[in-house]
Amino acid sequence: MSSSYVGSLDQGTTSTRFIIYDKQARPVGSHQVEFKQYYPEAGWVEHDPMEILKSAKDCIAKAVEKAKEDGHDVENGLKAIGLTNQRETTLVWSKSTGAPLHHAIVWMDVRTSSICRKLEKELSGGRTHFVETCGLPISTYFSAVKLLWLLENVETVKKAVENGDALFGTIDSWLIWNLTGGVNGGVHVTDVSNASRTMLMNLKTLEWDKPTLETLGIQAGILPKIVSNSEVIGNITDGWGITGVPISGCLGDQHAAMLGQACRKGEAKSTYGTGAFILLNTGEEIIHSKNGLLSTLAYKLGPNSSANYALEGSIAIAGAAVQWLRDSLGVINSASEIEALAKSVETTGGVYFVPAFNGLFAPWWRDDARGVCIGITRFTTKAHIARAVLESMCFQVRDVLESMHKDAGEKGETKNEKGEFLLRVDGGAAVNDLLMQIQADLLGSPVVRPADIETTALGAAYAAGLAVGVWSEEEIFGSGEKAKTDKNFSPKLDGEVRKKKVESWCKAVTRTFDLADLSL
Repeated sequence: MSSSYVGSLDQGTTSTRFIIYDKQARPVGSHQVEFKQYYPEAGWVEHDPMEILKSAKDCIAKAVEKAKEDGHDVENGLKAIGLTNQRETTLVWSKSTGAPLHHAIVWMDVRTSSICRKLEKELSGGRTHFVETCGLPISTYFSAVKLLWLLENVETVKKAVENGDALFGTIDSWLIWNLTGGVNGGVHVTDVSNASRTMLMNLKTLEWDKPTLETLGIQAGILPKIVSNSEVIGNITDGWGITGVPISGCLGDQHAAMLGQACRKGEAKSTYGTGAFILLNTGEEIIHSKNGLLSTLAYKLGPNSSANYALEGSIAIAGAAVQWLRDSLGVINSASEIEALAKSVETTGGVYFVPAFNGLFAPWWRDDARGVCIGITRFTTKAHIARAVLESMCFQVRDVLESMHKDAGEKGETKNEKGEFLLRVDGGAAVNDLLMQIQADLLGSPVVRPADIETTALGAAYAAGLAVGVWSEEEIFGSGEKAKTDKNFSPKLDGEVRKKKVESWCKAVTRTFDLADLSL
């Protein structure tokens, strides 16, 4: 058995998992735990940070146990762990007690709409005031406005900041601080990719931007130190079952997936999870989008390495729409059933579903949008609606890629020997063959799915292993044997049919605008 192992703690929006990889980047032990979602008001989404900690501890213990049962000496061979997390989800906790001062406000939460509108009116440049500095528009999506809401609405947070007892962070910061000791010397850090999603980091300097902090009235003292994605951050303390193991990798989930997919400059990936996230690596160049996308970090693989940047399109609702069919409507009993149900019909029968449950992200950026299902006739069945839900994910990804092509241009894209632009895919929903075929059909270009779709966890492991010498960059980015196990989906849909469907989709999207006042 291989003597070198790397662990990956993958903390997502609805679940936490811990996966242990061997030197060949094969998983040898894993465990996953779902945790509770809190919806205190319409459009509000929260997590209990203590439940997240418990889920992480349980996953680590179970994964180590499973690996040991299969004969892997992870107790002596675990060289490092990497961490990857849901991004933008924001919390503030007490430096002295370690207790969260409020539930974490989740990335998709829209309670900060009024704060965003207020900032847009007050600041020159309106919604794009901070774009030149941080690459992001003013939006409910990002951490800074969530922090402002906590400061304005939660007295314990306000007092803790005034008393110097508050620590701000995204989920990566919360986990690392607790893993490395918490109140007993825990390390308060975040990485460049997570920091790039706060609206507070300067994309060029990779440091907290002082003018932005002053404009928003945020104290620098509550912010974590920014580190690269691949370096030793600290060692895990007692109580986690893997005492002394270094944490040497940290990336936001979408950036980790880029690394797990080995996306170099000009290559793009789409991750299908609760939401969908499409990133195009633009190399060492920051490209400011003119088509509704975000400029962000791809990854920075070491303190002295150059940063790679990316264009990103974020889609709020992808797999979550399937969960909605299951949990709220009872159309299916499990998420896996949707493929067979949708496959039982050849088309959607003219039905278009736009899952703007909490507004629309890229490239539309309409927090006043709400979901619609149109084109329904007496002929419509639940199978047509199920297929329309799958198509909605693919249409949204297509919208984002169209914007990326406009922003990056021909030179910004890497193509195969046939002159085709490939989309690499991963995430839980990517196991659905019908979904992937629909995606290729609506793009009119190939979709490539790796054998191991958990590329988010793999990317965090790569970053950690790279920092401690388990892998080299050549091993991570080389084509190797993995490409031989990739599955390719080629487009089969007629070009004219594709064009008409896209036109109908765009009409459906416009129907969602200005519906927020009708939601209650």
